Amino acid sequence: MNLLRGRYPLAVAIGAIFGALSRFYGTELAKAIFGKDFGFYGTFTINVTGCLIIAYILTLATENLRIISPELRLMTTTGFCGAYTTFSTYGLESKGFLDKGDITTLLIYFVGSAIAGMIGIQIGVLLARASAQSS
Repeated sequence: MNLLRGRYPLAVAIGAIFGALSRFYGTELAKAIFGKDFGFYGTFTINVTGCLIIAYILTLATENLRIISPELRLMTTTGFCGAYTTFSTYGLESKGFLDKGDITTLLIYFVGSAIAGMIGIQIGVLLARASAQSS
C-alpha cells in the first residue's frame, strides 16, 4: 500500500506536530487570559479556527483555485487540523457542564460551537475563493 510509505505519512506527521502544539498553546493562552476554569474558551476558538482552516485549504484544492500538492494538503488538513481541533475535548467539556447541572453554559457552548464552526467553514470557503481571484 503506497499510502503507508513515502512522503504522505511524513507530511501528516509534520502537520500533526504543529497542530498539537498549536492546540496546547492555544488552550494554555485561554487559561492564562480567562482563568483555569475557562479553558473551554480555548477549545471553542480552536474548533472554530480549525473549521476555517480546513475549509480554506480544501476549497483551494478541490475547486482548483490553487495548485496544492497532495503532501501539503495532507499536512494541513489531516495532520495539522486533525491534531489541532479538539472535538473529543468539546464532548468531554460539554458532559462536564451537564454533570455540574450548568445547562446554560452547556447550551451556549454546545450550540455555539456548532454554529460558529459552520460560520468558520463558510468564511474559510469565501476567503479561499477571494484569495484565488485576487491573484
